[in-house]
Amino acid sequence: MLGTHTFFMIALPILFFFGFPEVGRGLIVVLASGVYFSSFIKDLVCSPRPFSPPVNRLTIGTHHLEYGFPSTHSTNGVSMALFIFGHVRSAYSDHSAISSTTYCISCGFLALYAITIVFGRIYTGMHSFTDCGIGVALGATIWAVYVITSNTMERWLASGSWTVPCVLVPLCLLLVHYHPQPVDDCPCFEDAIAFVSVILGAYLARWHSVYAGLDERFFYTLMPGGQGDIWTWDERIRWWSLAGAKVSLGVLIIFVWRLFAKSFLHVVLPPVFRALAPHFDLPHRRFYTPATDYGRLPMENGLRPIPSVIDLTGTLEVSGVNGSKQLGQAIKRRGLNLTGAVKTPSGTGSGASLEGGGSLELDKMGEVATKEVMHYDADVLTKVVVYAGIAILSTEAIPLFFSLIGWGIRAW
Repeated sequence: MLGTHTFFMIALPILFFFGFPEVGRGLIVVLASGVYFSSFIKDLVCSPRPFSPPVNRLTIGTHHLEYGFPSTHSTNGVSMALFIFGHVRSAYSDHSAISSTTYCISCGFLALYAITIVFGRIYTGMHSFTDCGIGVALGATIWAVYVITSNTMERWLASGSWTVPCVLVPLCLLLVHYHPQPVDDCPCFEDAIAFVSVILGAYLARWHSVYAGLDERFFYTLMPGGQGDIWTWDERIRWWSLAGAKVSLGVLIIFVWRLFAKSFLHVVLPPVFRALAPHFDLPHRRFYTPATDYGRLPMENGLRPIPSVIDLTGTLEVSGVNGSKQLGQAIKRRGLNLTGAVKTPSGTGSGASLEGGGSLELDKMGEVATKEVMHYDADVLTKVVVYAGIAILSTEAIPLFFSLIGWGIRAW
């Protein structure tokens, strides 16, 4: 769950809710760049994950259905560890804010985190050494480029010039449009859309806050609480209660936006695309059905509940089956998220339902019959708007709201 969109929608906004916008933007850029560029390479190379018979991989997501080269987990694990190390190093050497003991413990923890992420992907059979090695190199490169360019980018965003949105919006759409189209249906593209849109929203929010004159009076107000190092119990309770209320309300606003924006765009965009289709050559992506070929988006293509922990044992990828023929069939089922019955290594088992409208049935000989999971052209632009909106709300609108109602932003 720590690598899902749901987790990032909860964790990353907290940095902005409590007055760490520079750290939050940096983490967004590093993580989102890692996801986009690793997904770009995955769909360009189309290298499958290592075969692992007779192992059945248990999963609650669709990451196991992506291609294997390079490892996105390794990329993000290394880039995030290096990013945090940069701030720890700065706090230790430049500001003397932490002791030598704290610095050494922090470095050890970050090294352990990166190592366990990388070798954990090999141990679980999700990646080869080559996948993880290239992922590590990609993550280190992304961090290095961020360190070199971050100050220049921040100054450009703070210029308040209209060139910022005029460059960022077309650039985001080009990155989405020219993402490689893989041989098989792969969820990499959806992750790439989401994260590049988050960068767009975060950068536009920073530009708009400067353009609209929203300075430190709004985004650096202190939360109500005690003064100095000594707080009373009443002040502590008040601060923690307010902090919990900020997180709860902020996350609720984000999820409400995601729910209604996605539903609204799924109603509005298909008719618009159908009206434009006779007059323009609209972009079309493989495995995505154009609006001219369907009437309205089915309800099952909308939001889906998070799987229950009780059902984890019944949610798996059927990749560890016996026989080369069945292995080949399993590889071809990219994009199908199995949420039904467990298939045993012997090839027996009941049918399994598939997230996204597909289905899978197993006959007595273990043969696999699948129905194609449907994607729609409206989903692409919907993701761009929804996730860019989430970033704008998280980095500007919600913190501004907290400041105006007297809840403050900075934790101390």
